[in-house]
Amino acid sequence: MRRTKTAVLAMSLSGLSAMAQAEPASQDFVPVSVKSTSAQSEAKGFIEGQSLSGSTRNWYARERATRAPMWKYYKSDGTQHDTHSRDNWVQGTILNYTSGFTEGTVGFSTEVAAYNAIALERGRAAVAGPNNRTLTHSDGDVIGQWSKMGLANVKARVSNTTLTAGRQSMDTPVLAYIGNRALPSSFEGVSIRSEEFDNLSFDIGTFDRLSTRTEQGTSKFVAEYGDRAFEADHVNIAGVSYQPLKSLKTSFYVSNVEDLWNQYYFGASHELGDSAVLSLTTGLNYYKTKDEGKSKLGDIDNDTYSLSFGLTHQAHNLTFSYQQVNGNEYFDYLHDTNAIFLANSLLSDFNGPNEKSMQIAYVLNMAQYGVPGLKFNLYNARGWGIDGTHYKSTGYDVRGLDDENHYEWGIGTTYAVQSGTLKDTTIRATYTAHRASKAQADGSLDELRIVTTIPFNFL
Repeated sequence: MRRTKTAVLAMSLSGLSAMAQAEPASQDFVPVSVKSTSAQSEAKGFIEGQSLSGSTRNWYARERATRAPMWKYYKSDGTQHDTHSRDNWVQGTILNYTSGFTEGTVGFSTEVAAYNAIALERGRAAVAGPNNRTLTHSDGDVIGQWSKMGLANVKARVSNTTLTAGRQSMDTPVLAYIGNRALPSSFEGVSIRSEEFDNLSFDIGTFDRLSTRTEQGTSKFVAEYGDRAFEADHVNIAGVSYQPLKSLKTSFYVSNVEDLWNQYYFGASHELGDSAVLSLTTGLNYYKTKDEGKSKLGDIDNDTYSLSFGLTHQAHNLTFSYQQVNGNEYFDYLHDTNAIFLANSLLSDFNGPNEKSMQIAYVLNMAQYGVPGLKFNLYNARGWGIDGTHYKSTGYDVRGLDDENHYEWGIGTTYAVQSGTLKDTTIRATYTAHRASKAQADGSLDELRIVTTIPFNFL
């Protein structure tokens, strides 16, 4: 279970409200046309275009298991003990330097970001490590402070096409950084992003290492839900994003996770109407996953999709989402990434074998009532029909799942400072409850999470 998605969910739901148009969404066709301007022709120079910025995030999470113990911790004598609770409190700081692009037909630039984490909660029993929230030694002893180079890359740009080599951040449906902890993950490799057209862009890349959210070094890619003893030496991706209508955005991506799987994604988002009266946002996400190469995780044949309908009236947004997994294994994605662009990926991913799930969510934007920057959200999601009894391979532990079910609800609020010295500072508080049948893997727990992020700029 990825107990990491609550803040991301809340932000995405809030985003639905922000996306609503102040006037009726145009249904006009957008022809494919070459951009009239070139980003490289406007390059200011290596020094002239440089920037130095960053952020500091105070990240606190309090979890309590409501049924059986869900975590373990080591005492100083080396004995391991079960616990019903887990508390993590970390201060994460990012300092990012980005140069400008040099002038000329081909421009060069560099990006370097230093990451630092300070553990504010250091008790072994409280942290219940090792886990991917607070960095600890193998015996669970907390590392009080640690740093690493989170990003380190060079870029070459021609016109509106940029090649990036080194440690970088990616955000695609098949490979995406995850940034909902004190520090985000990143990837090592080479990628190309081309935006030569007004409504059409391309991505291609190859990566061989992952820098996780709570790790000083790097590691190879592994599955989030499959047997992590099996690693992929390379992850290759390619994709296109296309906006055929002013109101319609689409994307198609493929990934090759060497000797684990090939994955294909199609997504579309359409807006209709006027949010001052009533607007409808429709979202479709579909993944096809098949085993590849040496098939280290065994046979995989998985079709998973989600369909959502969001209604917006002024300050109010109501969203209904349905999601279904067609396959005898989990719908899977890469560990410590956010490459699961599905509507019901919440505290639980609702991605069990053959699982069906439904969610209803509500967002209130208080800007309409004179308090810009303040939003509230709540949701309820239920999953049923989880069945792994027909699974024939060995890469996933699902055979004990027979008609399992679970449900989840959450409530949260976000405030973004609108002006002054702390402008764009965000404070986010969420409370989430998850309840599961006996064999459902995510368990029964409550979580309180409070996250404050303060951005800053030096150049």
